[in-house]
Amino acid sequence: MKDISSNLSRDLIGYGKEAPAVQWPHGANVAVNIVVNYEEGSEYSHEMGDGENDSLAEVDYAFPAHMRDLAKESMYEYGSRVGVWRLLRLFDEYDIKATFFGCAVAFERNPEVASVAREAGHDLLGHGWRWEEHWRLTREEEAGRIKKAVESFKETWGEAPSGWYCRYGPSINTRELVVEHGGFLYDSDAYNDDLPYYVEVNGVRHLVVPYSLTYNDIQGTRSPNLFLDYLKRGFDELWLEGSRGRPKMMSIGLHPRLVGQAARTGALREFIEYAQAKGGVWFARRVDIARWWAEHSDEFASGRANNDS
Repeated sequence: MKDISSNLSRDLIGYGKEAPAVQWPHGANVAVNIVVNYEEGSEYSHEMGDGENDSLAEVDYAFPAHMRDLAKESMYEYGSRVGVWRLLRLFDEYDIKATFFGCAVAFERNPEVASVAREAGHDLLGHGWRWEEHWRLTREEEAGRIKKAVESFKETWGEAPSGWYCRYGPSINTRELVVEHGGFLYDSDAYNDDLPYYVEVNGVRHLVVPYSLTYNDIQGTRSPNLFLDYLKRGFDELWLEGSRGRPKMMSIGLHPRLVGQAARTGALREFIEYAQAKGGVWFARRVDIARWWAEHSDEFASGRANNDS
């Protein structure tokens, strides 16, 4: 472990040339975590008093920033009105348990999504009080947002989230604040590995379960074929590595307003069928991966040491 608390020093080495000898449940070659980024209704908008319009909608039209963009707002509404329900039905059909990266205000504005998702067995990671960049906030503001979000989740989801992930990336204070808040098993504010790892934060051993923007519905033109190609190619290569004794994890990021459109949901359906037919895959919630790592990581490290000797 490296102590990041004092200077946020970068770790460009990680596990090095020999990754841990991971053993996923049932001997799976790949642990796949499907993530639903539920942000609709919490994004920047004039309706929310922000004085700006957000991006990452179906079409990023060059609309004047000082005016309220009703078209873009309605594109976000599609995700909460239609897209998220299409995804939940798909997960039920294939018995997939996903992870909701939830924004507290988004659940407050559509609490049925939170209650139905939890009842279906999906897990929750805190994605902010709103869908906002934490690097815009002071340390005190950010600490307040984390506390406010957790209290909100207890009301809408029914319990506190097991992990934390900011919009795009953390501030220089985020990881310390997550640890100081307590109650989080892990955070996902990193994009630097295919496996979980530990860091030391102010003397506390803290778990990081990295996320990825590569296998994500925001890629490229958001074409269903392009999205499916990304998923299949990534899965096949990771599956091959796993079959050779080095299993990894794969995070698939979804947005209901994007992949919740029927054509892209069809591509996601095709990938799920493809992966399940191939076998050797553990479709897991993020909390399941975090717990598995916490319980077995010492065994993995020992296996690596034995293989290196």
